[in-house]
Amino acid sequence: MALEKGIERLVQGFIAAGRPSSRRQTIEVRRAGYIASTELAGKTETRVQLETLVLEGLTIRVFSPLNAPEILPAAIYYHGGCFISGGFDTHDNQLRQLAYYGNCRVIAIQYRLAPEHTFPAAHDDAERGANLVWQYADELGVDKNRLTLCGDSAGGHLALVTALRLKVKGLWQPAQLILIYPMLDATASFESYTLNGMDYVITRDTLLSGYEMYLAGADRQHPEVSPLWRNDFSGLPKVHIVTAEYDPLRDEGEALYQRLTAQGVKCTAQQWRGVIHGFFQLGGISQSARDIMRDIAWRINHAGRE
Repeated sequence: MALEKGIERLVQGFIAAGRPSSRRQTIEVRRAGYIASTELAGKTETRVQLETLVLEGLTIRVFSPLNAPEILPAAIYYHGGCFISGGFDTHDNQLRQLAYYGNCRVIAIQYRLAPEHTFPAAHDDAERGANLVWQYADELGVDKNRLTLCGDSAGGHLALVTALRLKVKGLWQPAQLILIYPMLDATASFESYTLNGMDYVITRDTLLSGYEMYLAGADRQHPEVSPLWRNDFSGLPKVHIVTAEYDPLRDEGEALYQRLTAQGVKCTAQQWRGVIHGFFQLGGISQSARDIMRDIAWRINHAGRE
């Protein structure tokens, strides 16, 4: 399928600029570029309230609909950014919209970033954040039985690994996982890394250079580095996977669906056509971004109702 018109213009601009390489940019420039891209997110949702909290040294931000009831279903959200960038500001509008359209709380976890903090710092923060939300659920106004772990790109990776860690420890589990074009295979072994790796803004180099800074020499086959290849998925809660047609990560997301299903996990997957990696954050130029926002919000609201 052809690219959506707004995304096509974005891609054409990237190509016309000479396909600027992330590897040639400083970490400061990359982070500033991510912040600058938020202008493509569309009109800011104002029908929500925000609260930034520090729980036992970990910073979270809670997004809630206005005049919310005391207890709501909730999503623990891990932002994307290739393990090196991103945070509350890059994902502000998406998390506002999820809270509003889902009539739910969205609790964003600020995990440590590379290159300042390397593997497994982000993984440890992600797990700790989930456990703190569970521990303080009553104070946060969260229904423990309707908790979703959700994330995009690197955040989808962290949501999956966090769920696997929780399963092993056996204290609690979320009702579901929602993984938006997750980073799953640090070996970059799938064909979509070649087919979609050069032209579509978030390139092969963007993704792999993020891995390189975060992993800092860690084994690419480590089960928490490339969780796609694990054989211990059985026992996870239900999983929904989003992939994008023109994404270097498309094939590994679809392979995860196959591997989860083969290991007995209830799983659904949707490939969104005509869009690129990162389209979830392009609501100002992409109809698919606006549509998927409502779809994910609905899924968060309905967690634990089966």
